[in-house]
Amino acid sequence: MVETSTNEHLNKLDAITAMLDKMDPSDAWSAAVHGILDRSDGFELHLQVYEACYGHGSFSPGPAWIPSQAVIEHANITAACRELGLHNCRHMHTWSVENREKYWQYAIGCLGVKLQDPCRNILDNSVPETPVWLAGAAMNIVESCFNGDPDSPAIISSSDDGSLHITTYAELKKLTGRMANGLIIHGIKPGDAVAIVMPMSPLAVAMYLAIIACGAAVVSIAESFAPAEIATRLELAGTRMVFTQDYMLRAGKRLALYEKVVAAGAPTTVVAGYDQEGPAELCRPDDVRWTDLLSDDESLPLAIRSPQDPVNILFSSGTTGEPKAIPWDHTTPIKCAADAHFHQDVHPGDVVCWPTSLGWMMGPWLVFAALLNRATIALSAHAPTEPPFGKFVLDARVTMLGVVPSLVRAWRTTAYMEVWDWSGIRAFSSSGECSNYADVLYLMYLAGYRPVIEYCGGTEIGGAYITGTVVQPCTPTEFTTPAFGIDFATFDDGQHSEVGEVFLNGPSIGLSTRLLKGDHSAVYYRDLPPQEGRYTWRRHGDEVQKLPTGNYRIMGRVDDTMNLGGIKVSCAEIERVLNRLDGVQETAAVAAPQPGGGPSRLIVFAVLRPGADAPISEADLKRAMQQTIRTELNPLFHVSDVKLLPALPRNASNKVMRRELRSLETHIWKSI
Repeated sequence: MVETSTNEHLNKLDAITAMLDKMDPSDAWSAAVHGILDRSDGFELHLQVYEACYGHGSFSPGPAWIPSQAVIEHANITAACRELGLHNCRHMHTWSVENREKYWQYAIGCLGVKLQDPCRNILDNSVPETPVWLAGAAMNIVESCFNGDPDSPAIISSSDDGSLHITTYAELKKLTGRMANGLIIHGIKPGDAVAIVMPMSPLAVAMYLAIIACGAAVVSIAESFAPAEIATRLELAGTRMVFTQDYMLRAGKRLALYEKVVAAGAPTTVVAGYDQEGPAELCRPDDVRWTDLLSDDESLPLAIRSPQDPVNILFSSGTTGEPKAIPWDHTTPIKCAADAHFHQDVHPGDVVCWPTSLGWMMGPWLVFAALLNRATIALSAHAPTEPPFGKFVLDARVTMLGVVPSLVRAWRTTAYMEVWDWSGIRAFSSSGECSNYADVLYLMYLAGYRPVIEYCGGTEIGGAYITGTVVQPCTPTEFTTPAFGIDFATFDDGQHSEVGEVFLNGPSIGLSTRLLKGDHSAVYYRDLPPQEGRYTWRRHGDEVQKLPTGNYRIMGRVDDTMNLGGIKVSCAEIERVLNRLDGVQETAAVAAPQPGGGPSRLIVFAVLRPGADAPISEADLKRAMQQTIRTELNPLFHVSDVKLLPALPRNASNKVMRRELRSLETHIWKSI
């Protein structure tokens, strides 16, 4: 890409500065990106203009995208508001929580969810901690995953050479049927648990649906886990069978997967090959090549189940001890798909891509969000950090692309994705971490400015409790609405507060009602604020700030809030200002106790941007960080130490492992 000259940059800046004297900042920004700036100017000029429009210093960003009338008219929310007689998005959320049974009944109708036996009522909330949705009904959610046109694409996948393969809804249904019938022949019964430990692929999606179709539950285990972590999850779920593949490729390296599953002491294992033909040899006599599991019967067997029967056992990340084992039931996919329908605005025929794994909730979310909306799942053979992934997004005609913020930071550092025309994307969505406004703006820049739907919730919610929409302006890092069908409030020391710990106001389809081998009530319902209205509170653990505009900002986990000199501050708030320093790629702030007692010490772990103009020492960085915190946060906050790392430790869902950082800091301190 040929970049604009410095003189041209200065001329454009002068023109935009002149506009700011006459126009509202959001109008000036819109005029700049749609009439003055273009991709050839480079992102740093776009960022400079954005900050000029909305201010510097203690930076509170403004809208980087405002929906056009055409976007609003096309949105699923707009159609719903017209049908329900509601005025706008905010009214729809209010209606959805004041009329929860009607909202979920409406969502079920929009998605075409099929019930074999009708329910007595949509919601039985006689026991608030264990509400029953679709009480008395009988169903199998897989039946509703094949409502799409049989000849339309259910999955678009790529090969190592970049070529695309289309799996139609009819083909996926036949493969799912052959696998489900094979599982039944091999003794899998309703209520059994079958694990999947492999990357996302059409084969993995078919096996996922097949396990649920025959009445069993998928045990979701990330393929990145070590044998001991795999073994823990297999045991927690009482797993009967495992589905995996012989190896996987990462950055051109061949990584054994079947051997790792065997080392975990897995039960009978069905093994696919990387090339789908199967391994040359099996390690154990009871294991099975996947081609030998396949039945000739292509019909889809559907074990009709109660809506409360499990379809999937998922796990918390396990960064703070033994992971929680969280069952999803046949209603949880309705939450995934309803969020996608109303918030990410997924329509029939859309192509939905979210680089993820069936081992984490966004993998199952992707399956149901796409298929229940009669859309297409897009699966790339290449890691999303690799250049071919950008071409896949273009070639597959992806319309909704999901990310985590650390992935966007990598794209910004390498500029790999800037060579592709992503203007076909209608919306992005981001989950998993607190975002940095400059990185979010960069993501929007890659597609000629499209909205980023921030999406925050958890495995125990089946989706989000707070998110955005395509009918509201998009301000980087900010959330515009609680998710439809659920509400929340923030409390500080038991009192309502504009900044505080999140408590969900259930019930909602998707919210967990039990844990395997865990006390669900103790985790989510102990020591709650006083009940208000008809519904009870439920603990979540995020810290959220409500902004004067009515938008929201995630401040991190309550566990990551620190007390510095008697003042509470979140790690995310500190990291937000430090990540803007020149040469800094990302930071993680942790509080560490003083040896012998006393106030907590603030330790900052930092990763530098590759190719920085000059080496930065820890001492210089500490001085710069202290000055930034003094001027932008609080002069009483003192940085005790700064440690440079090549990368921050993260788990497989890309969350920073602060426990490891605290352990590292303690080890360093004791060695001095």
